[in-house]
Amino acid sequence: MRSRREDYTTGSSITRDVRAVTMGIRYEFHPLILSLHALAIILLLVWVNPSLAQTATRTPDSPAVNTDMDAALPVEIGGPSSVPAQIQSNQEDRALPGPSLPELSLRKRLAHEYGLDLGADYQVLYQHASVSPDDNNAAGGVIRLYGQWTPFKRGNPDAGYLVFKVEKRHRLGTDISPQALGSTLGYAGLTAATFSDAGSLLTNLYWSRKYADNRFAFAAGIVDVTDYVDVYGLVNPWTEFNNLAFSTSPTIPAPNPGLGAAVRLRFTPDNYYVLGGIADANGDPGDPGDALHSFFDVGEHFHHLEFGWIADWEHRYSDNIHMIAWQVDDRKEANIEGGWGVAFSFSRMMSERWLPFLRAGYSDGGGALVNRTVSAGLGYRINDRNDYVGLGANWGRPATESAADNSRDQYTFEAYYRLQVLPQLQIVPSVQLILDPADNPSIDSLWVPGLRVRAVF
Repeated sequence: MRSRREDYTTGSSITRDVRAVTMGIRYEFHPLILSLHALAIILLLVWVNPSLAQTATRTPDSPAVNTDMDAALPVEIGGPSSVPAQIQSNQEDRALPGPSLPELSLRKRLAHEYGLDLGADYQVLYQHASVSPDDNNAAGGVIRLYGQWTPFKRGNPDAGYLVFKVEKRHRLGTDISPQALGSTLGYAGLTAATFSDAGSLLTNLYWSRKYADNRFAFAAGIVDVTDYVDVYGLVNPWTEFNNLAFSTSPTIPAPNPGLGAAVRLRFTPDNYYVLGGIADANGDPGDPGDALHSFFDVGEHFHHLEFGWIADWEHRYSDNIHMIAWQVDDRKEANIEGGWGVAFSFSRMMSERWLPFLRAGYSDGGGALVNRTVSAGLGYRINDRNDYVGLGANWGRPATESAADNSRDQYTFEAYYRLQVLPQLQIVPSVQLILDPADNPSIDSLWVPGLRVRAVF
């Protein structure tokens, strides 16, 4: 039985409360696991054959398709939703032609004189469910201030830096937040991964550095594991899909931000990497003062280990194939049993604009929302102003320890259009179709249209 609490991160769910330990993972020859390994081998053969796909030349701002942006990212551990990646994306947004929104007046001076790169944005999301036994309207907003500070050796490629992010998440005139809408529908998932009413949060405060020509890197402090666990080009819930099924795998019970560390190693040749880490399974960004006690004294942790192949460092998000294993301890106070699982992800840029993806996952316990999932879809960059279309389809089977007696397999579809109205303003209409919501047999299908607006300052 899982306890329900607020979900602060970009991953998992309101019912999440989980963690993992990759050491000593219990391995069973489950048919799905064997299928995932076979699929990984087949796609790896396709991946490394240059005649079957074209490597893209990226254009400004889209972490999903912009290889030039990837090359410039000052991020050693993290995906498109991480603070360093978001700061770089904001800078490239400002370089687009057209009138700009006001920006922080001291931003350029702080970056030049003190090595402090700042970013700030405000985002709102409205969603409406066509059928609901309870609330069918949900709206929320998030204001974020984030930054990256390089106090020493500025200009040195191996200089370390401090990453921080504070947020204020709130509802906007509705009884529930968009993050809570899915549970009211009997849906085993989240129609919006990040728009909750959790209040003031500290979601990042960590030190990161790389060594040996970027072959070794680490991050340690207050981390959000969804910034770097199981990432791919369309993983960012602030700029791409809303539904959790197309960001962090719903079979991974990623913990809320808390104390943790991660290490990344790149091998020769440069295409291969391994990423592993540990994080507090009981992280609470609303109470960061309890982080040390929770990590060391309570001692319930989430561990992960990922092996992957990339076309090259510049295309590490778009051209990426990886397998990840995770394991989470029993969480006594939350009354959640531990568990383990594996996940697989494949994406490959084609013809400079198309980004197809295929992702799958399996979990055994741990508090995940579903224990089997398969997602497929694609993204398409329409023009050089970063207008972007995304399409995704997902199948999920509810986790047995949390599903109702009459639960069933469910199907999720989402389409969105990211319109770059101004260099610092995006409007993203979207629509989700949910078939057979797992925990509500009275509903066969429902629509969830939504509208998201993001302004960068």
